[in-house]
Amino acid sequence: MQNKELPGAYINFVSKTAASAALSERGTASMPLELDWGVSGEVFEVTNEDFRKNSLEIFGYEYTDEKLKGLRDLFLNVRTFYGYRLNGGGQKAANDLAQARYSGIRGNDLKISVQVNADDESLFDVKTLLGTAVVDEQTVSKAEELMDNKFVEWKSGAALEAAVGIPLTGGTNGEVSGEDHQAYLDKIEAYAFHAMGAAVTDKATKALYTAFNKRMRDEAGVKFQLVLYDYPEADYLGVISVNNKVLDEGWSEAGLVYWVTGAAAGCAVNKSCQNKKYDGNFIVDTSYTQNQLKTAVKEGRFTFHLAGSEVRVLEDINTMTTTSDAMGDIFKDNQTVRVMDQIGNDIAVLFNTKYLGIVPNDAAGRVSLWSDIVKHHEQLQEIRAIENFSDADVKVEQGGTKKSVVVTDAVTIVNAMGRLYMTVAIA
Repeated sequence: MQNKELPGAYINFVSKTAASAALSERGTASMPLELDWGVSGEVFEVTNEDFRKNSLEIFGYEYTDEKLKGLRDLFLNVRTFYGYRLNGGGQKAANDLAQARYSGIRGNDLKISVQVNADDESLFDVKTLLGTAVVDEQTVSKAEELMDNKFVEWKSGAALEAAVGIPLTGGTNGEVSGEDHQAYLDKIEAYAFHAMGAAVTDKATKALYTAFNKRMRDEAGVKFQLVLYDYPEADYLGVISVNNKVLDEGWSEAGLVYWVTGAAAGCAVNKSCQNKKYDGNFIVDTSYTQNQLKTAVKEGRFTFHLAGSEVRVLEDINTMTTTSDAMGDIFKDNQTVRVMDQIGNDIAVLFNTKYLGIVPNDAAGRVSLWSDIVKHHEQLQEIRAIENFSDADVKVEQGGTKKSVVVTDAVTIVNAMGRLYMTVAIA
């Protein structure tokens, strides 16, 4: 700040923003949500800390509330979340003094209490309550002095009179249509994340999200995995199909999409979700026979099973079942996809921030790009995400035009142990 009062030299040292060949951190997810409260028509960001501390303000309910059970599952493995409210087109609750900040039925639980101040009878103590909790309190002489808070916006021209618990009424949730899902996809396209979940049950909406995932991965080069419920027909490495339904009353059977989305986003590039314990809040239907579990794996279904008394992930697989010479069985494993996506996203960010329009496309420039890619892959090898890597596996050459660069790359991906075959000789 240029606000110093004494003569002298005031110098700050800061780091210059620079792209590097470092591995990016995982743990970012996105989901469209049906909510009773919150921002409408925009993507909003929530960190893990925000969710724990400010869930009442963001979602209208305390962190421990039954309404937030799905989000609690999601945030078990997520650092950053990009949400979007699908049903925000409803009405805002209101009374003569105030209007709810957001639309939705949660606004009907708001009340305004007005009391004469105990020390000065010319003043009023105005409280905003959500349920039984006081979420805002102001002392004013007239309504025009009231400041909008995080839950209500005050109406102009209102008169303050002593009253206890004046409810806000008329709040409604909007109806969700295919246009709302498309609006979310249009807006989320500008964001970067590792996994997207959609807890929907109708096939038309599942097909919409699958088409978006394929377009972003194959055409736009944006790598993330999509988690859906009961949609193995996607037959695509970018789509995970949750096989189990939840048995909780009042919840969609697709409720496990929350936990799987978080687990897929937060799983480290050198780890697998295979055999990961389900530590969430839902009752999981695990009533499968051994033959049904075998069939589920063959069909590309991400399935939970009962291991002793614990619910665990059977196989960390996606919906890909049709293989080819170009894409074999290894692409069915989500650990393979995570390594692929890590390489794709990291190198894209590196190129776009450090090289695009900056570094000349001459021999020295291409050597610099080669060096950065090799350094990136060596880090993957250090954490045992890939193996047998050599700098000779990366080649960087000039493309068909003066501005294009062609990279040829080869890696061997490491997968976690999944099966033990043991022979014991007994003498």
